[in-house]
Amino acid sequence: MGVINSLVDTQSDSYRENCRVMIEAVDEFRGIERRVMEAAEAKAPRYIEKGLLPPRERLNLLLDAGAPFLELSTLCGYLQEDDKDGSSAGGSCIAGIGYVEGVRCLVMVDDYLTKGGSISPLGGEKRRRMMSIAEENKLPLVALSQSGGGNLKMLGQFFGYSGGMFAQQCRLSAAGVPQVTVVHGSATAGGAYQPGLSDYVVMIRDQSTVYLAGPPLLKAATGEIATDEEIGGAAMHAEVAGTADFLAESDADGIRIAREIVQKLGWNDGFIPSPRRSFDAPAYPAEELLGLVPSDNKTPYDAREIIARLADGSDFLDFKADYDIGTVCGRVTIEGRSCGVIGNNAPITARGAAKAGQFIQLCEQSGTPLLFLHNTTGFLVGTEMERSGIIKHGAKLIQAVTNCSVPCISVVVGGSYGAGNYAMCGRGMAPRFMFAWPRSVVSVMGPAQAGSVMRQVAKAKMQRSGSVDESMLDALQQDTVATMEAQSRALANTARLWDDGLIDPRDTRAVLGLVLDVCDEADRRKLSTNTFGIARL
Repeated sequence: MGVINSLVDTQSDSYRENCRVMIEAVDEFRGIERRVMEAAEAKAPRYIEKGLLPPRERLNLLLDAGAPFLELSTLCGYLQEDDKDGSSAGGSCIAGIGYVEGVRCLVMVDDYLTKGGSISPLGGEKRRRMMSIAEENKLPLVALSQSGGGNLKMLGQFFGYSGGMFAQQCRLSAAGVPQVTVVHGSATAGGAYQPGLSDYVVMIRDQSTVYLAGPPLLKAATGEIATDEEIGGAAMHAEVAGTADFLAESDADGIRIAREIVQKLGWNDGFIPSPRRSFDAPAYPAEELLGLVPSDNKTPYDAREIIARLADGSDFLDFKADYDIGTVCGRVTIEGRSCGVIGNNAPITARGAAKAGQFIQLCEQSGTPLLFLHNTTGFLVGTEMERSGIIKHGAKLIQAVTNCSVPCISVVVGGSYGAGNYAMCGRGMAPRFMFAWPRSVVSVMGPAQAGSVMRQVAKAKMQRSGSVDESMLDALQQDTVATMEAQSRALANTARLWDDGLIDPRDTRAVLGLVLDVCDEADRRKLSTNTFGIARL
């Protein structure tokens, strides 16, 4: 192994400019997160008067004080669906990986202060993604529920798929991953099944209600007149129906009971984590990650410069360094965890694909997790590349990425275009975790190329009809470029859940250290499975 010798001049004008634009991008997404929280907090006082805790106060009571918490998909739905000004980002759900009574858990807290906690299509996808993370990484799931249920204005758009959330809950229970739900408010119709499908249910006296049909619908459907408490109050569910397993007296008491349930699971009893070797910090400060990606995305840079600021001691075992310089492969440790790294210095060639495919197989052989650092324009095209078998070798690489069983973690640090995104374990290839830097780009191709293609196609059609309108072609090309640029930005991609969240480049090593540890624990933990999940009898 050898320590990477950085060649970056951190005093140069270009480096300072790179830092400036990256810091602006970090400030932009952090500012959006802050405004969403401020908008929610402005609505909190009237609920506090009713004895309800705001969502983030509930989260703070649930999590162990001072323990790490990795919040995920904070900008889900940003400027999508009915979010007109960005104030509703987050999918009406605060979610992430944290510690409850010393047990690492996936936690979900309904943000009832944002659109009443109603669930849009993307909000539903976020919840389903969180459950998938819990299942794949064997993390107990704790939910603090107070949701308006499916957004009725959009329910027709996703109802056919909405049962996927319930199916995911059933799979979690059958897989041996416990689910604990505290019902803080009303859970109606489909929303009633979320606690009903949980393994442990806590309800709050004179506050929680769970029913398939509330008083208005009940009267309209059957003519029966009944109160909320009679139909679905906490006391009724605890004493009569048996839906509630525990009865709490307040928000805080319900969360206390949830913490006690997790503590009594004995989740870590007998579990022996893998030993973690001692490690040194990187030889270069994390702050320097801000200036490594050029402000002009057409300017190349060496992926090893990023690796040098992520790897323990900046130590990197470079695999086949002289075989293909465009695809970088090698081994590192990150906070004591072994990891294979694949990065891009240029488009992926046939030789680069073969090199990366072989490296993935070697990591599979040794059980070493893989980290993909995306910065690729895709596979190199041209007559020579076609003759060299780029499709054949590219297909082998995609096969290796898709079928390897070791944990794969992706970070989009620059561009990730076309089939290069697939080869680098993009969202469609189901990496265990995927994050993005705030100036990253994910798209089928570059906006300029897309505009040029659309112009050429339209021009050929005009030529066949005998009349070419250059002004119309100009407008088409410009509109295509503008649309592609807007849709391929990091904010747009994270809003559509193409990653698990944007991260400040300076936090990358800490995030990777945490998720590598999560993956290692998951792969070592054995669960007690059953066929159908736990049924409430």
